[in-house]
Amino acid sequence: MKLLHFADAHIDMANYGRHDPASGLPVRVLDFLKSLDTIVETAIRERVDLVLFAGDAYKDRSPAPTFQREWGRRIMRLSQAGIRTLLLVGNHDISPSIGRAHTLQEFDTLSVPNVRVIDRPVFLGPQDLGGLPAQVIGLPWAPRSGLMAFQAGQEENTAPQVFQTLEEILTRQTQAFIEQADPSLPLLLTAHVSVQGAKFGGERLVMLGNDLTLSPSLLKDPRLDYVALGHIHKPQNLNENQHPPVIYPGSIERVDFGEAGDDKFFIVAEVERGRASVDWRKLDTRPFLDCYVSLQSSENLTAQLLAALPSPQQAEGAIVRLVVEYPRELDSAIDEASLREAMRPALDFELLRRPQLNSRTRLAADTTLAALPAREALQLYWQSTSVSPQEAESLSQLAETIFSAEEASD
Repeated sequence: MKLLHFADAHIDMANYGRHDPASGLPVRVLDFLKSLDTIVETAIRERVDLVLFAGDAYKDRSPAPTFQREWGRRIMRLSQAGIRTLLLVGNHDISPSIGRAHTLQEFDTLSVPNVRVIDRPVFLGPQDLGGLPAQVIGLPWAPRSGLMAFQAGQEENTAPQVFQTLEEILTRQTQAFIEQADPSLPLLLTAHVSVQGAKFGGERLVMLGNDLTLSPSLLKDPRLDYVALGHIHKPQNLNENQHPPVIYPGSIERVDFGEAGDDKFFIVAEVERGRASVDWRKLDTRPFLDCYVSLQSSENLTAQLLAALPSPQQAEGAIVRLVVEYPRELDSAIDEASLREAMRPALDFELLRRPQLNSRTRLAADTTLAALPAREALQLYWQSTSVSPQEAESLSQLAETIFSAEEASD
């Protein structure tokens, strides 16, 4: 059996660049759609038997109709080509409110041929896969509404305890699915979930609260023949050179500078009972160029900044960021207009200023940093950096959610 596995499409990401005058769509959205087109065309050209999408079609759970149209067009190409396609619901696809439709709902509502949406844990046999001689265990994202419903009447349990209980339930359910599988047929598992030991990419710059996490031993069960994961943007095989492959293909385009150094892939795999061969297919994606310079004096300041930038040829069509650290008194000497002119060939240029204070915040003679309450220490830190009062207020509100969660768990 030949399958294609991809995940984390996020096709409506438009956080850099401009709009394309011909289509009216953001250029960055066209980048994501270009990668999606490559994936769909590969599936059709190579006549794969099964496409597994492991969740997160969009950046949020309320995509604009235009983006739903573009996603739908591509999935319909797979449907019309007669390719069995499974769409797993991810955390960006689902509403936190019970009873609200998720972003992939229309494929179920309209009973699109050859397309099945997995929005709850399920075991699929050949009769569910159009006669394909295979079996699939599907584990979509466990939504917050499910957590709250489970928590009802169990107020004495903390959030971490509830997550642990849910993980145990999901593990038992998965083990039961594996037990009921026909040992003569290939057994696949697809899940939108975190796995212990996985390396996170730029999507986890900040994570507040808990994330439902599965044990790698569950997914490395040799009775499985391929494990198709989504949720983590960094490409990786968690069971390298072993059976079964346990693969995060990563996102199909760079989402932000946290992924600047990551190549982007989808997977084409040949799977049979007890064996799987994996082919990582690299996508042609827009480069992110992250540059840094530390200024110590005003001498030849503009020349120092220009030297830190890529050449116009390297910057052509790229998304470029220059991070500049400098003494605060040099702030007015930075010629941003010259930098933007030099980076005109780039799709987008971002200048990130980090002015540094020469003096350090002093504590009272009888006070140590360790003795300060966490909230007070944090406020001192904001005062000693270049953070604006408005940004400090926003960051403090985020920090408060962490403090409150810790206090509740204690």
